[in-house]
Amino acid sequence: MIKIIKRMSIVSGLAAIAFMMVQVTADLYLPTLTSNIINNGVAKGNIDYIWQTGIYMIGFSLVGIIASFGNTFFATRESQKLGKKLRSEIYNKVENFSNNEFDKFGTASLITRTTNDVTQVQMVTQMFLRLMINAPITLVGASFMAYSKDPQLTKIFIYVLPIMAVLVGGIMFFAVPLFKSMQKKTDRLNLVFREGLTGVRVIRAFNKTNYEEKRFDEANKDYTQTAIKVNTIVAVMIPLMTLIMSGTNVAITWFGGQYINTMQLEVGNLIAFMTYAMQILMSFMMLAMIFVMVPRAQASADRINEVLETETEIIDSKNPVKLPFEGKNASLIFNQVNYRYQGAENLALENISFSAKSGEIVAIIGGTGSGKTSLVNLIPRFYDIESGKISLNGVDIKDVTQHELRDNLGFVPQKSMLFTGTIRENMKYGHPDATDEEIWKALEIAQAKDFVSKMEDGLDSRVEQGGGNFSGGQRQRLAIARALAKKADVYIFDDSFSALDFKTDAKLREALNADMKDSIVVLVAQRVSTVMDATTILVLDEGKLVGKGSHEELLKTNETYQEIVHSQLREEELA
Repeated sequence: MIKIIKRMSIVSGLAAIAFMMVQVTADLYLPTLTSNIINNGVAKGNIDYIWQTGIYMIGFSLVGIIASFGNTFFATRESQKLGKKLRSEIYNKVENFSNNEFDKFGTASLITRTTNDVTQVQMVTQMFLRLMINAPITLVGASFMAYSKDPQLTKIFIYVLPIMAVLVGGIMFFAVPLFKSMQKKTDRLNLVFREGLTGVRVIRAFNKTNYEEKRFDEANKDYTQTAIKVNTIVAVMIPLMTLIMSGTNVAITWFGGQYINTMQLEVGNLIAFMTYAMQILMSFMMLAMIFVMVPRAQASADRINEVLETETEIIDSKNPVKLPFEGKNASLIFNQVNYRYQGAENLALENISFSAKSGEIVAIIGGTGSGKTSLVNLIPRFYDIESGKISLNGVDIKDVTQHELRDNLGFVPQKSMLFTGTIRENMKYGHPDATDEEIWKALEIAQAKDFVSKMEDGLDSRVEQGGGNFSGGQRQRLAIARALAKKADVYIFDDSFSALDFKTDAKLREALNADMKDSIVVLVAQRVSTVMDATTILVLDEGKLVGKGSHEELLKTNETYQEIVHSQLREEELA
């Protein structure tokens, strides 16, 4: 929590504290003025003194109101600024995570940490600048003022405060662990809810709506029961504290009345003492509430710090070199590359070696789980290799910055992801300065020009979240066009033609062969028809490169490739 508090502005924090001290001073002096009015004005019939002191009371009240407003303003502003800063830091940190870090935290947990956990820290920050400063100052100040009014009555607090401390300690003992567990249960609730939303079509297709509703209800019920339990425990504190405060008032009135009867105490001092007693007990109650809330915020702060302090696995070189944009002379080389997923015993890719140059299409094919996607994810450094070397244009990709490396690549992932906005904005995502002519050219190569040109607004047509207003094939073609609109030495297509029919697939590959002569194309595919025309076909099996060559060469010499081909094509099609 201290690490997060350090992000606060010192000036705003000091301003909030200064206003709070002024407010507390005004609040502490008002009961004394009330006491003076009763003792020196009402008791003696001195109207002028009553008016004069009353004016002072109005003045102190106004000062307290202004100070309270100032404290609230600075406390609220600072807590909101801290929340904004934390959300920005978490987002920027997550944006630089490798895929391993994403896998470690999970999307649902990262969302919870950015929203719910930051909100908890904001609340406690505001409480700190308002109540956490107010309560101890008021507690000490009111105790001193009460003692000045009557030392004998002050002894009541020797019995009352320990009772309240035991009560607060007991509540914290039971409530704090529950508050901490609520954050994990929030993660679980978000996870189930998010899966239910993103997988709604699969759920309906398999008629699992009731099952998913039950699954969500279980997570929701678990969270609700914990929340009810912890809030019930905390709620017990209010009536118990009220009971103690009422009992304290009765005791003060009882003993104070006796002191007044024996002329040891004035009526005004008793009233002032009762006010100070309430301030003492209320301050103690505020401290109790803070001590209950702080552990929950501490748990949230720990979760935030866990993200911010995570060492990113993939870092840029301390002395990065410039990656040349080669165009017709581009080259991509894998030299004895080995890679394993974090925590895995076996290598996911073993001793992978191949090379490619401008104008060549490198196709990667293999069974499910053979390592095709893992291989292409190494090129933009979504993962880092364990050993070996990957070179682009003669430069080790580890020696250049990630930004410059990815700026030289066009990438189409397995899942076609479009962003909310317009088609034009999506096309310019990798090339902000792309002209309409370049965009239409990319759409033409990607076989998307026809349906885009028929849309009423053309390039300015609306794209809903995730491209939900387009079919799967249209989304895939738009994602391909987005990559092609960017000038790059290497274009990577990770199983990006799967939603296309054979005719569109063939036209797209023909356009790529004709227009990508100045670049390297790395193509992952499941269909033999997609890879047949590639310059080089890499055959993967269980992470190993078991074949490399053209379609004709592999069809004659490679058993694994032959099995894949014969499983998809008939003899007459091969002929």
